[in-house]
Amino acid sequence: MTLNEDYQALVRGLSELDFVSDAVPCKLLLTGDSTFPVVVTKLKEAPIAASRYGKGRIVVLAHESYLTNSKLMGFLKNAVTWLSPNQGAAIGVHRNLDALGKSLSTSGYNVRATSGLEQGLGVLCINGFDGAQAKEIRAFVREGGGLLIGAQAWDWASKHKNENILQRFPGNKIISASGIYFTDKQGEKGVFRLTRYIRWTPIYTDVDLSQDLEQLLHGVSHFDISGSSVPSELLLHGALTFPIGLSDSNQCFLAAATYGRGRIVVGTHEGYLCKPELKTFFLNAISWLDRGKKGMVGVQQKLGNFAKLLENENIQCKTTDLVSGLHVYCCTSYSDSEAKKIHEFVAEGGGLLIAGHAWNWASGKSPKDVLSKYPGNKILNKFGISILEKTIRQGVYKAIDPQALSNSYHFPRAFCQLQRDLQNKVDIKPPLNDWLQKLRQDLSTYMNMPASPLVFTLQLKFGRLLQGNAMPNVSKQCPVKGNSKEALMLCLAQDVCSLSLQETETWENFPFHSSPPITVSFEGTNTGDGAWRSTGLYLQPGKSAALLFPSSVAGKGLQVQVGCHTDNLSSADKLCRAPVVVNKTGVREEKVLISCVWGGLLYIIVPAKSQLGSVSVTIYGAEPAPIYVKGFTGVPAWVQYYRNMPAPWAELITENIILTLPSSAIRSLDDPETLLHMWDNFMQAISDLAATPKKFNRPERIVADVQISVGWMHSGYPIMCHLESAKQLVDIEQIKKSGLWGAIHELGHNQQRGCWEFPPNTTEATCNLWSVYVHENILGIPRNRAHEALKPESREERIKTYLNKGADLGQWSVWTALETYLQLQECFGWDPFKSVFAEYQTMSGMSNDKKAKMNLWAVKFSQTVQRNLAPFFKAWGWPIDEQTCKTLSSLPEWENNPMKR
Repeated sequence: MTLNEDYQALVRGLSELDFVSDAVPCKLLLTGDSTFPVVVTKLKEAPIAASRYGKGRIVVLAHESYLTNSKLMGFLKNAVTWLSPNQGAAIGVHRNLDALGKSLSTSGYNVRATSGLEQGLGVLCINGFDGAQAKEIRAFVREGGGLLIGAQAWDWASKHKNENILQRFPGNKIISASGIYFTDKQGEKGVFRLTRYIRWTPIYTDVDLSQDLEQLLHGVSHFDISGSSVPSELLLHGALTFPIGLSDSNQCFLAAATYGRGRIVVGTHEGYLCKPELKTFFLNAISWLDRGKKGMVGVQQKLGNFAKLLENENIQCKTTDLVSGLHVYCCTSYSDSEAKKIHEFVAEGGGLLIAGHAWNWASGKSPKDVLSKYPGNKILNKFGISILEKTIRQGVYKAIDPQALSNSYHFPRAFCQLQRDLQNKVDIKPPLNDWLQKLRQDLSTYMNMPASPLVFTLQLKFGRLLQGNAMPNVSKQCPVKGNSKEALMLCLAQDVCSLSLQETETWENFPFHSSPPITVSFEGTNTGDGAWRSTGLYLQPGKSAALLFPSSVAGKGLQVQVGCHTDNLSSADKLCRAPVVVNKTGVREEKVLISCVWGGLLYIIVPAKSQLGSVSVTIYGAEPAPIYVKGFTGVPAWVQYYRNMPAPWAELITENIILTLPSSAIRSLDDPETLLHMWDNFMQAISDLAATPKKFNRPERIVADVQISVGWMHSGYPIMCHLESAKQLVDIEQIKKSGLWGAIHELGHNQQRGCWEFPPNTTEATCNLWSVYVHENILGIPRNRAHEALKPESREERIKTYLNKGADLGQWSVWTALETYLQLQECFGWDPFKSVFAEYQTMSGMSNDKKAKMNLWAVKFSQTVQRNLAPFFKAWGWPIDEQTCKTLSSLPEWENNPMKR
């Protein structure tokens, strides 16, 4: 049964429940992935909740008197029926609940009066003030029994002021493993209507976890996460989670949580466990997880060095998988093989220390897949923590002051406050408005979380809140501040659209009759990195498309993407468009539905190493866009038909490059064949200099956008440029006259390889070799006319200034660094570069040390031109070592060394 079917069974035949008695309920705290509210009050509290735990079920009422309230007997009978493992099961009713026992007996239930848990029961009905059998009752439910329990903890809390309510209240010792807790806060009374579907309740944020943080940070003032280990970011979305380590931009890299009877600490790189600067913290973590009991710590074999560290500190530990007898278990987040055992271990009181990043696993996968499929998240989502594909800048960060924990950024608390402000339509005030940029990023992630009942109801509620506010207009003429309510709404619009599609649209009710099917074929074999395949179709904003794939390709890693403007502008101070305007989904089944609130060109993404051959897909709901394929479309058809298609985006496609431009830039383009022939020549020259195959593993792409993430253009897949550059890319005469430096510069960036690059010195230098080569060899534009910086007088002055300052390698970058390579080219020509690049492609196991790489380049280029270039490179300030000088000493001196001057 689904959880909504569980809910239906509990409320069958009921329209409302009456909580108007003298009894004052407590608030229930709900967490986990199988817990749901049964009743929700006007203040969005849950006086009744239910959950599954192991093979069994639990129903919790927020006051013990509700178990004997005659007005609730209809519900209580439904609850007992739902809790029963089989028809006729023995229902154990505690003797202090006599009214419940009599009512159930009268209705034909097999009732047995009892003082507690006994053999042979199918369901146990008790109040929550006696925890003597807590362990036994949890085991009873875990093995398939049903538990009906009622209590309130506010009275108990008033008599146990220094006790931890969530851990020490007797009822919580019984039910917390299921993800439900009694709290010390009084709840709402009244008559509350029941709804058809599970209602939403806000995340409970009244838990003070500062004492836990204080224990974890004893003797810790800073977190040093500098070095080679790159951490992932954590999203904390559970009520009982709290941050331990935050970056300056509120990205979380260390966190903790309580769940059931147990505790969890999460680090986002396993390398941190043995980092000396973090030793005190992780020893604190082991003690906190074990509650100071000094029990046995189990350490996964992959973390053997951490086990040695614990042994050296006289901590009982052994290298093992998760076995009985452990108090704490330490593992990485790279396998979910023990997920079920870990969930039970923590729920029953165990401590979990788990470490690992997700950015490597996430390569080529969507953020949504990371949330639901990354092994660590299959373990951690249940506890309210998720490891993201996003990384955090290494550095040294100040530890959170435990007394200021409630003022630190915590997503659940910020999310609840935002919901209240949106619902009340009030201005967003500090500190929330100071967190808006971070909050909108976390919200976007949260809206893609796997949908447990609690998460899904919160997603739906928030989506409806946003839909109730007018979507702001945004454009270059009407920008929106990045840290604003309007930016948040723009950021989340697509997530809300996707959620709405998930809730309301199915394949069966898709309006297939409204548009004719279009069948397109794409190449499903891909020897390079993940590649977009253009369908030539456009999806209107807010509309949905239905795609029917062959069953043979389902689950093979294909994705459908709407939109090509993939730059994420979430960090921008000003927005001329929404931060994210693409949407994509995996082809897990042959039938795929997708929509995009912003609209966009439709693509199929083929993963690396795919061997699917030619694939045909039938598409409903999309329309043809202006598209020209060199050698296929034909100029007459283009002029008469294709370029006039109404879609706002167009594509010009040839073998090694695809230009994606606003349709306004191509409406007057009469001869795309000649234009693309010119681009073919550019790409041929680029591969020629790079010594790579003439046919690229995937065509390069250039996409024009109203706003991009960095610079005037930037490299990548796709290369991004501003709309103002679109006309330049298709103006044949202007290109012949003045060249196209920027676009070729970015294509040059895509040819750079780490093995012969020396970042940051050469990052903006060696890419210009391709700009010079293409302009001189294809366009006939000499370097001194191709770019102002390459005029002879500028070059001479630059070299003189550099040498006068002592040839400091710290100043050797951009145009100055390019001079080194141009001097080599002007003496030896382009062929040595081609030879050296070709040789590098056959090499492996090279050091990533910059000094070593620079010496290797000096050796390889010298051997290629058969000249000793060590003096030349030394003159430029390169760190040429004695071994390199010795290796090159047998080669002839370079008589024409321009640096002799």
